[in-house]
Amino acid sequence: MKAKFTSRTRWREKLEKPQEPKIVKVPPKMSRFGNGMMLIPTPRLIDDLIRTVPKGKLVTVGELRRKLAKDFGTDVTCPLTTGIFVRIAAEAAEEDRANGKKRITAYWRVVKDDGRLNPKFPGGVGQQGKCLRAEGFKVVRDGKKAPVVYDFQRRLHTLN
Repeated sequence: MKAKFTSRTRWREKLEKPQEPKIVKVPPKMSRFGNGMMLIPTPRLIDDLIRTVPKGKLVTVGELRRKLAKDFGTDVTCPLTTGIFVRIAAEAAEEDRANGKKRITAYWRVVKDDGRLNPKFPGGVGQQGKCLRAEGFKVVRDGKKAPVVYDFQRRLHTLN
C-alpha cells in the first residue's frame, strides 16, 4: 500500500501563495520541449484553467500547457512545474472536500496526454477512476500501466 504524502504547509496555502508567472528562456536541458521562451505558471493559473473544464469532458496536461503558452505569448509552458501545480490543485480540492466544501476543482478531469490516469493524484488512480466513472467515463486497465479513459480523444475539451 502506497503511503499518503503529507505536507507541513496546507495545500490550499500552496495554491493561493501570492506569486507571479515568470517568462524565461528555455533552459538547454529542457530543449526537447521546445526552444525560445518558456512560461513558469502558478498553481492558481492551473487551478483556474482546470475549473473551466465542463462535466463530461477531459483535458490533458499538454492542453493546459498549450493554452497557457498561447495566453502568455511564449513558445512552451514548463512541463515540470505544470505537473507539480496540477497536483497542488488536486490536493487542495481534496482538502476543501474534507473541510465540507461542495464545489471543488474537478481535477479528476485532467488526464495525461495519452488518456492515462494520474497515480500521483489524491487516492491514486482508484479515486480518479471512481470520479470519472461517476461522470459517465469508461476507465479500462491496460496491462501494468496506469488505467486509461476509453476513447478519451472523443471527450477532450479544447481550452480557448
